[in-house]
Amino acid sequence: MNIRPSELKNKSLDELEKVSLEEQKNHFNLKVRLSTGQLSETHLLKVARKNIARIKTIINSKSGNDNEK
Repeated sequence: MNIRPSELKNKSLDELEKVSLEEQKNHFNLKVRLSTGQLSETHLLKVARKNIARIKTIINSKSGNDNEK
């Protein structure tokens, strides 16, 4: 389930936005399953959260919108 950064760097910004949205939906579904007691592999929440962070980091580096102070 881990997304490799090398796979993401080859994608365009539009593709990255789509992947980000899919991963956020996946994370939401995992949270719902956890709250209803249907999720036995709780580590998948952490994996999904880190994947979202990886995707957002690459989007920010590609778009040049690094908000450094």
